Amino acid sequence: MPTGVHLRDARQQLFDAAERVLLRDGPNGLTSRAVTDEAGCAKGVLHRHFPDFDAFLTGLVLDRATQLEAQAGALRESAGTGTVVDNLTAALTGLFGPVPVAIIPLITFRDELRARLRQATPGGGIAILAQATTAISAYLAAERELGRIAADADIDSLTLSLVGGGHLLSVDREPGPPTTAAVRKLVTAVLANAVRRRPA
Repeated sequence: MPTGVHLRDARQQLFDAAERVLLRDGPNGLTSRAVTDEAGCAKGVLHRHFPDFDAFLTGLVLDRATQLEAQAGALRESAGTGTVVDNLTAALTGLFGPVPVAIIPLITFRDELRARLRQATPGGGIAILAQATTAISAYLAAERELGRIAADADIDSLTLSLVGGGHLLSVDREPGPPTTAAVRKLVTAVLANAVRRRPA
């Protein structure tokens, strides 16, 4: 690898390279050498910006988790519009896209990464899942306030069912992500007794 390649916004380029490696080779293929090879730079570039590889991975996860905030915000703003099932189907499809789904096992199997994420942000030990849970819960609470979810609905249980089910649907990426129909079927089943139907 060339040693004189200058990376403009090196941190972001390294994160993008890590994402490509993660999607292509999975968590086991994500090494510092694989990242710098993918970015086309010397290995020392990564260590110039991060004290060690777990610090780099912590930055990667937090960066990608922050990107989910826009999707979470869009979900909250959709309360009261469209249908609850449609809104949640779209949200789960986005929140459990290829990148978040690839990051979750990385967090699960690296104890030091989980520890650093917990230090970096409250409840951050399982980042991505935490963001998805917060977004879905806030949305359901907003819809309950608007009367589109039953007043006695157990928001915590509904959220766990939607997040857990959405994740399970998405983890098997062969032959690809779940269809919209499959996600909608899950959402419809989970919310069967919670969504208030308008009188005919």
